[in-house]
Amino acid sequence: MSTMLIGEPAPDIELPATGDQRLKLSDFRGRPVVLYFYPKAGTPGCTQEGLDFAAAMDQFRRQSAVILGASRDGIKAQENFKAKQAFPFDLLSDKEEQLCNAFDVIKLKNLYGKPVRGIERSTFLIDAAGAVRREWRKVKVKGHAAEVLEAVKELTQAD
Repeated sequence: MSTMLIGEPAPDIELPATGDQRLKLSDFRGRPVVLYFYPKAGTPGCTQEGLDFAAAMDQFRRQSAVILGASRDGIKAQENFKAKQAFPFDLLSDKEEQLCNAFDVIKLKNLYGKPVRGIERSTFLIDAAGAVRREWRKVKVKGHAAEVLEAVKELTQAD
C-alpha cells in the first residue's frame, strides 16, 4: 500500500482495544489523535515509548488530544501491557494488520540476519476533522513523545 499523504483522511478501521472496546479513529472526531505504532508489547523500546507518552499525558490532555498505541499483538497481550505499565491510554490490537497496512508501517526488517516483516515504529498526528497532519517514521524513542507534543500544540493553536 502507498504511503499516506498529509492532509488525507485517516483510515477508519474498527479494531479491538483495551478495556473490552472496539475503537475507530472517527470515534475521536473533534479532538486531535496521536496514533503510534510499535513493534511488540512488553519489549524495552516499546515500553519506554509508552511510558514517555504516559508521562506527558496531562500535557496532551490540556490540548484535548487522544493517544492510541497500536501493534500486531493480540488483545490479551495489549491488556497485560497496558495494565503492567499503567498506561493512561488505550492500545489497539491489529492482528490482521488492517490499520498497519492502511498506514504503511509494515516493513521488511533484519532480525539476526534474516528478513522478517514487522512494524516500523511510526507515529501519526490526526487533526480534529480526521485528517493526517504529521507523520514520523523510523522513530527513535528518546525525545519522541516531547516532539509529538510540540506538534500537537502547534496544531491546536492553528485551529
